[in-house]
Amino acid sequence: MASQTPPTAQAQATASSTERPAVSTWNPNNDPAKTGYDPTKRWVNYFNILLGKMSREGQEAFREDAYIRNEARDCSNCDKWRDYLFEYSPTIRFMSKNIMDLNGKLDRSNVQCRRCPTRRVIGEDGKEHTVRQGGGFSPDHGILICANEMRNQGHLEDTLAHEMVHAWDHLRWKVDWSDLRHAACTEIRASSLSGECRWTREFFVRNNFTLTQQHQNCVRNRAIRSVMNRPSCKDDVHATKVVNEVWDSCFADTRPFDEIYR
Repeated sequence: MASQTPPTAQAQATASSTERPAVSTWNPNNDPAKTGYDPTKRWVNYFNILLGKMSREGQEAFREDAYIRNEARDCSNCDKWRDYLFEYSPTIRFMSKNIMDLNGKLDRSNVQCRRCPTRRVIGEDGKEHTVRQGGGFSPDHGILICANEMRNQGHLEDTLAHEMVHAWDHLRWKVDWSDLRHAACTEIRASSLSGECRWTREFFVRNNFTLTQQHQNCVRNRAIRSVMNRPSCKDDVHATKVVNEVWDSCFADTRPFDEIYR
């Protein structure tokens, strides 16, 4: 999900290594006997995951260690895909032009690919939860793409289009990112117009086989989850209420597109 301030402080690139350290880089206190994750035993880790023998904490360390290890490769792929999309993607080129028409600028210089570590937050239930995101938009810095979360070029295109809708909204409407209604509206529009909720993405990637109201349900759910991650949101009930309040007008607004294109 997107936020107005991408976690640039946590996402700075570091040297990548193919070596497997004896201790988890992500969680130095990892105990293989308790978590089922041993950084030195690659195939054992795979089987432990498949057999349900690795704890949630162990799976998190397994994933984050892999992200650290593959950081250089992931960022290189992300940069390559980003450059291609700015050159050839109809959606990205269209959004880039419309942002320029509002005296804004988004291009290779301020769309950065970085590794984004999973964030740990304390929820309303008092329990610790992990938050992962594909990218973020900052009015002051541009767009951050979380290279380690990008599956392929198509996934990056959806993510980049999503963040560019946020950028267009900010330039056009002067979004107040601390206002939950503003945040909900731009999340609804970004999820609807970016292509991330199209039927093929839901069917083949998220295994959502619903045939009716699939697009609307996807957009609504993603907007609610995004609003829930904002500090001023109390809980899921509060987030749902805010999204419902702005739903009709924001979902119907497809600008700068004439219609839902993707």
